[in-house]
This record gives sequence, C-alpha cells and structure tokens, in this order.
Amino acid sequence: MLERVQSIEERYNKLNELLSDPEVLNDPKKLREYSKEQSDLEEVVQVYRVYKNVVEELKDAKAMFEDDLDADMQEMVKMEVDELSEKETELEEQLKVLLLPKDPNDDKNVIMEIRGAAGGDEAALFAGDLYRMYSRYAENQGWKTEVIESHSTGVGGYKEIIFMIHGKGAFSKLKFENGAHRVQRVPETESGGRIHTSTATVAVLPEAEDVEVDIHEKDIRVDTFASSGPGGQSVNTTMSAVRLTHEPTGIVVSCQDEKSQIKNKEKAMKVLRARVYDKFQQEAQAEYDETRKSAVGSGDRSERIRTYNFPQSRVTDHRIGLTIQKLEQILEGKMDEVIDALLVEEQTKRLEQIGG
Repeated sequence: MLERVQSIEERYNKLNELLSDPEVLNDPKKLREYSKEQSDLEEVVQVYRVYKNVVEELKDAKAMFEDDLDADMQEMVKMEVDELSEKETELEEQLKVLLLPKDPNDDKNVIMEIRGAAGGDEAALFAGDLYRMYSRYAENQGWKTEVIESHSTGVGGYKEIIFMIHGKGAFSKLKFENGAHRVQRVPETESGGRIHTSTATVAVLPEAEDVEVDIHEKDIRVDTFASSGPGGQSVNTTMSAVRLTHEPTGIVVSCQDEKSQIKNKEKAMKVLRARVYDKFQQEAQAEYDETRKSAVGSGDRSERIRTYNFPQSRVTDHRIGLTIQKLEQILEGKMDEVIDALLVEEQTKRLEQIGG
C-alpha cells in the first residue's frame, strides 16, 4: 500500500511541475486535465505526508528508550509512543479508504426525482417534506438547487418534483437516497387521530455529460404544449412546455417550469440524458452495480430504505439498522449523521471485499 501511495505523491509532485510549464498553461485542455488529476490526488498526498511525519516522530520517540532516562521521563516517552502508534494506525486506515476505487459518478451533480406513492394527499405532502429536506441539506453543503419540473397538489405537496443539485460531490453523498421512503404520522385531515403510513419514492441520477451518453437528435421526438397548473387548467397560452421522447428507449421527459420553450427544452434534455445514461449504466455495468448493492442495498426504487416515524420522533434506515431520535432535525436538512453512517458502511464493505 505504501509503495502505491508513494507513487501517487511522486505523480502529484510531477503535476505541480507540469502546471507551471508555459506549454501546459497555454493549453486549456491539458491545464484542465492536469488540474483535475492533481485535485483528485491532493487528499491522499496530504494524509500520506502527515503519516510520514508521524512515522518519523515515532521512530525518534522509540529511540529515546535507549537513553538513560529517569522513571518520570520514561513514562512520558511511553505515553508519546502509545499516542503516535495509535495515530499511525488511524492514518493507515484512512489511506486504505482513500485508495479504494472511486465511484466514477461521485463528483457529479445530481438529478433527484421525488414522487408521492401510496397514501394519496398524505404521500404528496410527504414528497414535499422530502424535497424541503434535500433542499436544506444542499444549502448546508453550499450546493445550489434548481427545480426542473413539478406537479403540486392543492394541499401543498407534490405528486412529482424533479430537481437538480449542483455541487462537487453531490452524487457521492446523495446516491444512498435511492428507494422508497415511508412516513408514519397522523395526517392533518385525520379527525380520529389514527396514524397513517404513506410512501414516496426517490430516484437519484448522476448528471450525464454530453460525452458520456450519445443521444442523436433524430432519436428524440419533441412535442410542445401549453403549461398547466394544479387541476390541469392552462396557466399560459404560449406553447412553452416541452415533452421529449427518446424513441430507442421509450423514456419520456416533460418540462414546463420556465416560461421559455428553449429553457424548458434545455432542462428536459438534462433529465433525459441522465435517465438514458442511468438506463445504459444499469444494463452495461451489472458487475459494478453488484458491488454497490452489497454495500447499502440494491438502490431499487421499490426497496423500502427508510422510515420517518413522527409519533416517536424517530428515523430508521433499514439497510444498516440505524435508528436516530432526531426526526425534526433530519427533516430540516441536518442529514450528516445518516449519510456519514451510510458512507462508512459502504467503505467497510468494500474494504472487506478487497481483503482490507
């Protein structure tokens, strides 16, 4: 492992030189390529440099045992050796995790699709709660949220809402949200005070770049129509809403969020590209999907992944058996405790798979 990390540091140092080279500075493509590679290696190199310092300090501390020390000094040196040994082990574990192969989608923006499922109006309200939760989480991370398409209900929820989260590493944190989310609470409309169970489904797709999925214009049917509001009434008379159908796969995307037909088409294309990419990826990378499945569940959108229990202020993630009594905070976007636990579980499983 240490040989591998050393070679990464050597490459990092070489990239530093290349990024100062006038020839590279005048080549935008190379500059972008080398800058990204250096950025990807930076964390490993920083941890490795701390590790090397700790190893050196530990070596010096152990050498002091050979000197003629009094009892107090010997005790102090022993404490220092113990602390440094513990730190050395921690840094080795950290390096193992950092050397795990990265999910190629981890740094990407995400497109999230939330739909009210079982439970009628209550499911739609819950879909709205989930959208607000993810929006606030994104805000806490310094990410930007952009609504692409939404179908609201008269009671304040969503039958469906599709939105994009722009931010480095968004997919790495949110990919575990794929699946069916269940809520248990007394609906506001329930006079008898009975607890109802409703569900909403969440789909998380990495944004696909043009180069990653080849979609030909001839394969897309474009339909335009007038935007409609709740209940189906027309909200404007211009044909600004756009529906795209990718005929080879049958995937359909519509967008009417913007007043401009061009902007609606641009947004719809982002979703279409992500869905086609997701479909091709699932079909072509079964082995890769199997690796992810073993970590935190299949990611199947029908799989129940989490329950939000209002009477007991409890959130339970069924894949890792995690229960947290902080429902209000989590719905306010303070999701780090849940997401960090899922990341640790994924890393642990992957380390076990490679014998780490």
